[in-house]
Amino acid sequence: MIRRVVAFVLLAGLGMVFAGLFVGYSPDAALNLSADYYARNTAADTGAANIVTAIIVTYRGLDTLGEVTVLFLTAAVVALVLRRESARANPAADHRPVGELLQTGTRLLVPLIMLAAAYVFTNGHLTPGGGFQGGAIAASAVLLMLLTDPMRRFSHRLISRVESTAGVVYVAIGVLGLVLAGGFLDNRILPLGAFGELLSAGAIPVIYSLIGLKVGAEFSSMMANLSETEDT
Repeated sequence: MIRRVVAFVLLAGLGMVFAGLFVGYSPDAALNLSADYYARNTAADTGAANIVTAIIVTYRGLDTLGEVTVLFLTAAVVALVLRRESARANPAADHRPVGELLQTGTRLLVPLIMLAAAYVFTNGHLTPGGGFQGGAIAASAVLLMLLTDPMRRFSHRLISRVESTAGVVYVAIGVLGLVLAGGFLDNRILPLGAFGELLSAGAIPVIYSLIGLKVGAEFSSMMANLSETEDT
């Protein structure tokens, strides 16, 4: 009974907070100084058609580095905790075979999912998407393979090498921006190219491809560790 009362009070409090925000909301009549600068100058400065991507990768590149670092730490903690649990667990496990339809569908879909992931993070400077979204799509292919074969084992060494290599090269490109251009992760270390073309926006496609590989590897590592712990 007490738990229900506490939950009701919390929900009521949250409802009042959101109601106050909703009632008092009024849209800005004009963009603030930072947003106005981004809207007017991002395309010319970076050569990217997708302004959101350009802001995340260049102007707010340090924030993006912090986000992928947090994700890496999360994957590392999950691996550390689950390995300890796996060492104490009973190795006996009962797995029922999955249906032929799921197996056949997985063989057909996994290559297409990986292709879609590559498309999303290599075209992030042109269309909605980017490294985080592409990495999540790539990890969904790993999840599908685990659902099809729960006993499947992925190479943690390979996943770790992909994640660490992408991270090191990502930071190296950021440092090159300091040396060769105007700041950390400045995409102008490569030619901006023709606006709207695939090979444009300088180093942004390369940076987002590295982010996609890093994010995909980190999500895949977490799912592989969870699967192995469940099997024990």
